[in-house]
Amino acid sequence: MQTLSTQKYQAFPPVDLQDRQWPNAVIRQPPVWMSTDLRDGNQSLFEPMDAAKKLRMFNMLCKIGFKEIEVAFPSASDTDFNFVRSLIEENHIPQDVTIEVLTQAREPLIRRTMASVRGARRVIVHIYNALSPTFREVVFNMSQAEVKAMAVEAVLLVKSLAADMPDTEVLLEYSPETFTATELAFSKEVCDAVTAAWEASPERQVIINCPATVEVASPNVYADQIEWMHRNLARRDSVILSLHPHNDRGTAVAATELGIMAGADRVEGCLFGHGERTGNVDLVTVALNMFTQGVDTGLDFSDIDTIARTVEACTQIDVHPRHPYAGDLVFTAFSGSHQDAIKKGFASQSATGRWNVPYLPIDPKDLGRNYDSIIRVNSQSGKGGVAYLMEHHYSVVMPRRMQVEFSAVVQQYTDAHGSEVGPAALWQLFHTHYVDAVAPMTLKDYQLETHAQGQAIRMHISVDGVPTVIRGQGNGPVDAAIHALQNIGMQVQVRSFEERSLGASASAAEAMACAIVEVVCQGRVSYGVGMDTNIVTASIKAIVSGMNRCAAAPAAMVKSA
Repeated sequence: MQTLSTQKYQAFPPVDLQDRQWPNAVIRQPPVWMSTDLRDGNQSLFEPMDAAKKLRMFNMLCKIGFKEIEVAFPSASDTDFNFVRSLIEENHIPQDVTIEVLTQAREPLIRRTMASVRGARRVIVHIYNALSPTFREVVFNMSQAEVKAMAVEAVLLVKSLAADMPDTEVLLEYSPETFTATELAFSKEVCDAVTAAWEASPERQVIINCPATVEVASPNVYADQIEWMHRNLARRDSVILSLHPHNDRGTAVAATELGIMAGADRVEGCLFGHGERTGNVDLVTVALNMFTQGVDTGLDFSDIDTIARTVEACTQIDVHPRHPYAGDLVFTAFSGSHQDAIKKGFASQSATGRWNVPYLPIDPKDLGRNYDSIIRVNSQSGKGGVAYLMEHHYSVVMPRRMQVEFSAVVQQYTDAHGSEVGPAALWQLFHTHYVDAVAPMTLKDYQLETHAQGQAIRMHISVDGVPTVIRGQGNGPVDAAIHALQNIGMQVQVRSFEERSLGASASAAEAMACAIVEVVCQGRVSYGVGMDTNIVTASIKAIVSGMNRCAAAPAAMVKSA
């Protein structure tokens, strides 16, 4: 086996930043959000979106609430150029949305880009060139002065061409590509030259975008770099400081949050983290992280499933089932201890209080989800999960000891089948083991009469196939039924009794009632369940079910008292 060598790599040097402020900062307001799904996200796909898919995505981004959307790299292809033209000429751009287009700092590409946006109400023209030593020396073979001149000349060209488009408000964005791997002093020098060339002012701001084109260090280093730029950029009141993190180290979300804390005003990224290599920062996760901290993000993810399905249809990339907030399984617990905690959390959650349910950092209903799939049962589940599904889907509230008993039945089933058991299968298991328990006794019919001390009952039963009529009296129908059974020598007692309406959620009639009894019979303890439209009938059926289950109980279950 080949031994990997770390000698070819070296740690990224720390930033000399005295008295850094970002570790104590708190995010209290959202950044300006800019979606690059149609550009950076699109160029990373196996099959780039066609015009119809791009328009569908654009409309959804507008509906979510994005006010800045990078729509294309117009000089890269006729497809992108024509898409920009169609947005403008067919009036697809809402009044409060600004489109953005990207171009390299090269004259032919800039001219083609500016031609694509002619006639737009407002547009951000995004220019970039790489500044890092590796690009200067390996890719461009250019000096620092030459790279700086490339950026300034590009800005002056945009400025000149914009002057010929008086009906279009042109905003400038400049990205020192490979910012995270560039000397900070040189990044500042180029960015300051750009803002000077544009003659930036508080009324004519420039977007300076500092991309983690490739993540080369931990998120705290990125935060240091951003805070250093925030402190040292010239004309800071004329600059919108922007982030564009990629996810090569898997820390783009953290880098973004720390970058905002470090002084950034704006964030560029994609829904669900699409983009080159491991992707851009995931704007869904960043925004919803803020939402769970009480920040109004200005973005609407209240129908997260529709958003996810739309992105999947347009990009042909599935959203991972465990993707934060949006995955199909992120609000699903299989673990028994998790299920038990969630069940208790829901029971104690106030409708008007702060959200405080264990293992659920956000209320799924805020994302358009219901609670149906929060708890699902497999071989890893426990009594809490089983109890939750029975209560949530069928209004059956089992006593705690019954939860333990039935969860063992479910565990045996899931171990044998090696798969998840859904609510319908769980309901069938419940019926098989409690409601339809087949053993010596069968209830055929009964009649009740009012008695001076309560009620009298006449029960028609079958014991081991032999029809029998038994009678008893008590302070109510349940007590009378117990006395009737005791009168024929059966040693039966009711330890606990509960009744509940199942409501319309059960598959039986809407008025179906459920009775649960814990009976002691012949020294054995068991639960019985009866269901009927008549609560008295359900109660007597439950007693018979409990006695039958006592008779069928294995020796290991005899003493559970």
